[in-house]
Amino acid sequence: MTNQLDQIFFALADPTRRAVVERLSQGAAPVSELHAPHDMALPTFLRHLKVLEDSGLTHSEKTGRVRTVSIKPDQLDTLENWLNEQRCTWEQRLDRLALLAAQLERTKT
Repeated sequence: MTNQLDQIFFALADPTRRAVVERLSQGAAPVSELHAPHDMALPTFLRHLKVLEDSGLTHSEKTGRVRTVSIKPDQLDTLENWLNEQRCTWEQRLDRLALLAAQLERTKT
C-alpha cells in the first residue's frame, strides 16, 4: 500500500495533474479538452496524463481518434482512508496533550 500511496502523492504533487483530477471529478473528458486550459505542449501534457494513469488515479480509452480520460475513484478512496488514519492518530495525540496540559495546570494552582 505504501508504494501505491507514494505514486498517488507523487501524481497529486503537481498543480497541472491536480487540475486534471479536479476537472475529471465532473466527468470523463477527451484529452483535447483537458489540455486546453494548460499552457504547455501536448507531449508534455501527455506525460502528466501518463503519471496520473500510472498512479491508478485515471483510466483512458481510445475510440476512433479520440482518447477519453476518466477518474478512478477507488484510488481516491485509498488516499482518503490513509488520511483518515493519520487524522485519527493526530487527534488522539492532541487529546492526550490537552489532557496532560490540563493536569499540569491543575497541579500548578
